[in-house]
Amino acid sequence: MASVQRDQSNGGTHLHQIHSATAHDWEEDKRKQNDFWDDGTMSFFWRAHTISVLVVFSCMLFYVAFFEDVVDDADYNTKRGLLSVIFAFLLFGVTQTPDGVFVRPHPAFWRLVLCLSIVYELALVFLLFQTVDTARHLLTHLDSSLGRPLPEKSYGGKCDIYDYSNPSDPWHNLKDKFDGFVPTHFFGWWLKTLILRDWWLCTVLSIMFEVLEYTLEHQLPNFSECWWDHWIMDALVCNGLGIYLGMKTLRYLSMKPYHWRSMWNMPTYKGMLKRVAAQFTPYSWTDFDWKPFTSLTRWSSMIVLIAIFLIAELNTFYLKFALWIPPEHWLCLGRLVFFLFMGAAAMRETFQYLDDPNCKKFGRQSWLIAAIIITEFLIIAKFDWKTISKPLPRPIAAMWIVGLVGLVVYTIWKFYIKRDVKNDIPEEISNNNLAEVPTPSQKKLHSSHNLRSRNNKNGAIH
Repeated sequence: MASVQRDQSNGGTHLHQIHSATAHDWEEDKRKQNDFWDDGTMSFFWRAHTISVLVVFSCMLFYVAFFEDVVDDADYNTKRGLLSVIFAFLLFGVTQTPDGVFVRPHPAFWRLVLCLSIVYELALVFLLFQTVDTARHLLTHLDSSLGRPLPEKSYGGKCDIYDYSNPSDPWHNLKDKFDGFVPTHFFGWWLKTLILRDWWLCTVLSIMFEVLEYTLEHQLPNFSECWWDHWIMDALVCNGLGIYLGMKTLRYLSMKPYHWRSMWNMPTYKGMLKRVAAQFTPYSWTDFDWKPFTSLTRWSSMIVLIAIFLIAELNTFYLKFALWIPPEHWLCLGRLVFFLFMGAAAMRETFQYLDDPNCKKFGRQSWLIAAIIITEFLIIAKFDWKTISKPLPRPIAAMWIVGLVGLVVYTIWKFYIKRDVKNDIPEEISNNNLAEVPTPSQKKLHSSHNLRSRNNKNGAIH
């Protein structure tokens, strides 16, 4: 929103709109939600049920202590003990930690995501203190097929879309590149767009990751791809269509009315089923407008945000390479899905931290996901320094130097020389069409005058 001030100099009336740093009206959001209503009849569903959870958990421990057969296997007991410790911590976190920024499908789900983030970060810190061989061996406790060197698949090589030298199967290059990761790539960018909620930011990240693949293909073989694989299949088809579908979904969610009724208040079974399905949609909606050019602080914050996001993407490839985890393994897919849930809450917290002047504290989930990304990178640096320290080819290094210098020069020109910030343009409005808008000082003076008037009247009555 914008504050307004009146200037009546030279006999004219001018309305100057002074742009504020916020893209979202957070004060209005605290008072009410546009097109939002909740009948409040689902109180039992929203309770934490702390006593019930404590009773059930105590009964489980009682059974283990008195009725379960003792097993003389130290490895088996250690695994069960660690899992039970994690389970106890998750139970406490789900029932006792504060609610996050999201409440659908249930606040307990997002509390679970937060607690799982803590468990994952603790596991990463523990792994950081091990050797690479010990770390690979520890993963065999999750899956005995792990701990073996992996052949890396290169997507480069011969890049002819139509191979005339192979008349029996001239499209083999295209079919070889079109594997199961293509639809995963597409749906991944659709979900990332739902998390970031900004076309500009998604496009920058999409292009920058392809540039990073060009940059680092001398380190990881599967970064080596054909030009059309980079820019047509990935950037245009998978990323572009995923972003387009995501923006269409965001537009629908932004325009959708949020009127909530209890399932038991629905008159038909069809309505009840729709209400159950709607439980997995947002409770309310906030559009993101990151406004990267409004100030130097916001511009710098967006650069840091983009850098952290890209490091998280790279960690996916370097972690599996260092720890010998196959790309199709459930650990890789599970980590990606987990990051989507963490990222959804973290981006909402980060946007409010950057945009809301009353938000002075970095969000819990944002803090954790940043710590996780940094710890993953440190594990990669410790376990496989030989790979990530391979020097960049001279043309690639020159390209990055030119790009970074250009970024610095643009920043100086934008915010120190031209000083082009996105301020509202002053608008002249006639006296006949605009009522007097009091300034804060005028409001204070008027309030004091009313108070004195009331006191005088009270004194006259008495």
